[in-house]
Amino acid sequence: MNTGGVPKTFVSSDLGKTLHDFVAELYPLCRSITGEGVRDTLRLIQRRIPLEMCEVPSGTQVFDWTVPLEWNVRDAYIKNQAGARIVDFKANNLHLMSYSTPLQQRMRLEELKPHLFSLPDHPEWIPYRTSYYQERWGFCLPQKDLDRLADEEYDVLIDSSLKPGALTYGERYLPGETSDEILVSCHVCHPSLCNDNLSGIAVAVMLAQTMALRARRYSYRFLFIPGTIGSITWLARNEHLVPRIKHGLVLTGVGDAGGITYKRSRQGQAEIDRAMVHVLKHSGDAHALIDFFPYGYDERQYCSPGFDLPVGCLMRTPHGEYPEYHSSADNLDFVKAGSLAHSYTRCVEVFDLLECNRTYLNQNPKCEPQLGRRGLYRAIAGQQDKQLKELVLLWVLNLSDGHHNVLDIAERADVPFHKVHAAVEALLAVGLLKECGRPGNA
Repeated sequence: MNTGGVPKTFVSSDLGKTLHDFVAELYPLCRSITGEGVRDTLRLIQRRIPLEMCEVPSGTQVFDWTVPLEWNVRDAYIKNQAGARIVDFKANNLHLMSYSTPLQQRMRLEELKPHLFSLPDHPEWIPYRTSYYQERWGFCLPQKDLDRLADEEYDVLIDSSLKPGALTYGERYLPGETSDEILVSCHVCHPSLCNDNLSGIAVAVMLAQTMALRARRYSYRFLFIPGTIGSITWLARNEHLVPRIKHGLVLTGVGDAGGITYKRSRQGQAEIDRAMVHVLKHSGDAHALIDFFPYGYDERQYCSPGFDLPVGCLMRTPHGEYPEYHSSADNLDFVKAGSLAHSYTRCVEVFDLLECNRTYLNQNPKCEPQLGRRGLYRAIAGQQDKQLKELVLLWVLNLSDGHHNVLDIAERADVPFHKVHAAVEALLAVGLLKECGRPGNA
């Protein structure tokens, strides 16, 4: 397997800390589907990788959707009669419902309450709420604070703007030997939520750094986009590039302490699906596999029937299946450095597999070749540690008929891909294989 060129910091024990530190740097920013928070996030990414920032004007038609007005917020609060900020956007940006319209008004509690959101089952947490496509306003606060509100008048301020601007996304493209692409997509639209947003960004950035230093068979495209409207916008603007996408992953929620969950593409048995299943199966890790369903993250746009791209979704605990989801409890303590590093490592293993998954032709197909005189067979029978290696060699020779790639062989033999690939390398070295489509020794 190709592991050359990876910076030592990426494979050292500091890997998780590096990822977690980037999450912490991004954490304070107030992001939404548009606005300066998204641009600030992309600028921080630009400090780590070259990134093209793309602006799509409000009102642009993108399939059945329209790019919305740009939303920015400077301040928001609820003050009691004593002048104290009892709900303060500047203390935690989750306090303001995303895309809240501007407001400055004094109102009694009964008028204010329909615009207040809490989590009764978790009275210490602040919920995350949005209203992107309906003009509304609201505040989020812990249930314990809601319960303490006195029946009096409150001063409510939302110093926000909702006006023509742009939707912003970032793109990093790494050309390879071919124009066939591996797509990596993550969303950049959530405010201070560490697992559901920032974990995917951190892992995607490090993957882009890693793959930039490697010889690449495939080209790689990394997208940092607002959820839903971002992927719809990118697809609408880049339909001519879509046929290049041969494999893809949406990264989200890859930092919690749960085991990895992989959601297959709509195709179900695409090469990316098989690669991820194979890597997880032979990793020894606890993991879960789920079939595609048309809800979740941006995989549902890439896998819509008009595109049907081979794009799966990598996460740990699925969204909505952990109580911290979409709340202030999805914080820096909830995301684990080790989980971030583990998610990154599994992605690299899958990319290694895809890079090395080629098809070969046996150059001595009539009966088995004599492996002993080529130094590939054990000199003394009965050595169990070598028996598996020899069986793998025989599997490779038997199935290298121009119709089976290395992953096919690994699945059929039920052997980790890297062991099959090592056998391929050994057989290539003695001239018993050649890659289909390339000249080789007969």
